[in-house]
Amino acid sequence: MGGSHNRVKGSAIVREVSTNFEDAISNHFGTRVPDYQQAQGAHSSYIAALRAHGTEVEVLPELRGYPDCCFVEDAAVVIDKTAVILAPGHPSRSGEVESVAAHLAETMGTIRLEGNGTVDGGDIVFLDDTFVIGRSSRTDALGAESLSRIIKSFDYNVEILKVPDSTLHLTTVCSSPREGTIVYSEGDMDASSLDEYADELIAVPPQESYAANTLGYPNDRVIIPSGFPETRKLLLDAGFSITTVDMDPIMQADGSLTCLSVFTG
Repeated sequence: MGGSHNRVKGSAIVREVSTNFEDAISNHFGTRVPDYQQAQGAHSSYIAALRAHGTEVEVLPELRGYPDCCFVEDAAVVIDKTAVILAPGHPSRSGEVESVAAHLAETMGTIRLEGNGTVDGGDIVFLDDTFVIGRSSRTDALGAESLSRIIKSFDYNVEILKVPDSTLHLTTVCSSPREGTIVYSEGDMDASSLDEYADELIAVPPQESYAANTLGYPNDRVIIPSGFPETRKLLLDAGFSITTVDMDPIMQADGSLTCLSVFTG
């Protein structure tokens, strides 16, 4: 999740890939053991793509002992220059939060979730004036309600949507690269659960479900993972200017484009 109403992503934090990336959690997309060196190369290309689109990127060092630490999105979400510190749903991820929270507190105010609920940042999609929170294996009812209260205090609308068991996070199968548009995986999401939120729905075919995770920028620019020709054509036909990044090494640990950043401005 990131950016403002017009998809400006002026600044972001990312974190270097862990040297023990081969131990990262992989339950959905991975077909082989994650490879650190390959992932490091993909991560560098990702950072270059963000910078080419005008994002000022700050790179945090790896957290030794946390193989999933490059997926910083799950630790926090920034709303109107305030960082909401989240509570990731997998026990192995909990130690990552404090480092991200301490860094964000240097430049902005922070708010913590109340209670014992869990929320992964990967279950938050911003749709113009509404935050959609996905209920998933990582984000539970208590966490979703706690986050809802915080978001509503900023005068945004909130909806809670059940994430299908076939996927890890809401952002894995649903993204909004421009105002009024949702890109979604038709093999995982029912269009009827999304049509109230957008004027335009772009359905990614089931065999390319990974490409439903996109990063939108102003003027109909979008970053998508390479290797998904049908999705590329759909987005070109919809008027987007496309940049691709080879995300395959990141995909092996169930990571996507949005997973690698917390957009801070």
